[in-house]
Amino acid sequence: MQDIVEKAWIELSKESIFFSYARMRFDMLKSETVRTVKLSITSNGNFRLIYNPRRLKSKGINFTKAIIKHELYHIIFGHIFIKIKNERLKGIWDLAMDASINQYIYELDALAKPLNVMLGEGHAPDNEILFVTAPIDMPGKTAEEYFQYCLKFFEDNKIIDLEEIQEQREETDSHDFQMDVSEEMAFDIVSEFIQESYDKSKGDMPEGLEIAVKIMTKKNKFDWKTVLRRFFGSSVITNKYRSLLKPNRRYDDQPGWVSQRGPNVCVILDTSGSIIEEEYDMFFSEIEDISKVQGGKIKLIQADKKVQSISEYNKGNWKDLTLKGSGSTDLQPAVDYVEKNIRPEGIIIFTDGWVEVPAISRRVLFVLSKKYNNDFYNEVISYYGKQSIINF
Repeated sequence: MQDIVEKAWIELSKESIFFSYARMRFDMLKSETVRTVKLSITSNGNFRLIYNPRRLKSKGINFTKAIIKHELYHIIFGHIFIKIKNERLKGIWDLAMDASINQYIYELDALAKPLNVMLGEGHAPDNEILFVTAPIDMPGKTAEEYFQYCLKFFEDNKIIDLEEIQEQREETDSHDFQMDVSEEMAFDIVSEFIQESYDKSKGDMPEGLEIAVKIMTKKNKFDWKTVLRRFFGSSVITNKYRSLLKPNRRYDDQPGWVSQRGPNVCVILDTSGSIIEEEYDMFFSEIEDISKVQGGKIKLIQADKKVQSISEYNKGNWKDLTLKGSGSTDLQPAVDYVEKNIRPEGIIIFTDGWVEVPAISRRVLFVLSKKYNNDFYNEVISYYGKQSIINF
């Protein structure tokens, strides 16, 4: 008699060939000791789905399909690499990442409560297994954005207790991801797995996965902590600690949080017509990593022959960003604007180099695409030195 998990994989393969290729990298292990399912990465480079066959059988085929999708999407969206030690913040993060993926799993979305409703109620009816989906007024966002949404909701409504929500949700998914390999090796395994499955199923991807796949498979070329440390000559790692010198906005008897941010960085993105979509994907993968190192926020200027857009880039904004420009190129107006109005400690310019080298009075780092202009590369070195330019 065929196992319910195997039946679920067969049904998923009918929905998209992506699931057929994904199945090849999964080992299945039955266990009565897990509540429902548990995910791990094995030493041989596969994923292991440990599941309770009795409980899944009682829930049915549609639920089992949804749970497999749920675990698979946690991998694709990179959630398995986020480690949060603070129990309260972990509970908030668990809600946020589930909201970001369940909205694309129709079997769960149909049974789910919007994030804002769940937070407002703070509990569920007896015997109900809770699922959460995107807030009604904020669909299609990332887990990072929903995390900030939750924090603001709690602050505005003075809500502090997540215990009942968390307790009931763990009936289905405790988010206890395990790795039998180093995190760096696990990231390589995940990236390779996603790229391989994506390449073989182009044109037949499940809803909502295209952008997440692009970000996860564009592994950052540069170690930005090291690059920026050399760039500024000092550590730029952001630290966060609690201090009695700062009042806590929620609890009068508790210390507040103090953030130490690195140097003020402004990024200029060349949006001229000579840069192709593949290069923008690489650029934004690196910009995302810079924002993480900088503690979340950087000033982003889009420019071709003039400044096209000025915005705060927050970690996770890649999904909603609209590129502006694509005309001819002149980076000098953008540099002049930044030096006059923003006055950062350093400027990072992403370009292909098919442009005149701008005159810059502040510390500068040029990041060139694969198809860069070699004359531009040499001119930058002659003007600003070898330490002022890197290329893919």
